[in-house]
Amino acid sequence: MTIPELGWPRRTERLELRLPTDEAVDEVLGWRNHPDVTRWLLRTTVDPDSFRKAWMASADDPLDHGVFVHLGDVVVGLASLGVQDGLGQREDGEPWRAAEGTLGYSFDPAYAGRGFATEVAGALLELGFTELGLHRITAGCFAANTASARVMEKLGMRREQYGVRDSWHAELGWIDGCQYGILAEEWNRG
Repeated sequence: MTIPELGWPRRTERLELRLPTDEAVDEVLGWRNHPDVTRWLLRTTVDPDSFRKAWMASADDPLDHGVFVHLGDVVVGLASLGVQDGLGQREDGEPWRAAEGTLGYSFDPAYAGRGFATEVAGALLELGFTELGLHRITAGCFAANTASARVMEKLGMRREQYGVRDSWHAELGWIDGCQYGILAEEWNRG
């Protein structure tokens, strides 16, 4: 599968999705390590230099569609859609190559509860299925992160896995985790 060139920035109803810039990274670093943000992320606090390097490199990676979410002039969140191979037997064409996506998002707690995560995740699902031609997109969360689970469920993603104490949380120890997924044909029906 060939990954197409994508045009950025992109608008949603209220937001603009833009590629990372040094200025935007600086803004995100102002809230990224806040306890309300790190509580439900797999990577808790981040080293600013490593964070900057990873996000700036994502802009040149055709399989990593990482964006910063702007509300006017303010960066209120970040989101990504990573493309990867699905599971498959080798055959002509190998349709499983670059056929799956992994969705992630995080928002400044000052802008939580406004539906921004649902809006952005929906835009990335649309991008993944209509422009990238993905077969399936998944996302995961700690089961106790009910806000993130609600986002995925609102978008039509189904809970495919519930793991009992399968996820390590730095403060809480072993806790339950969930994996959600949606297929292209399910998104198209929506």
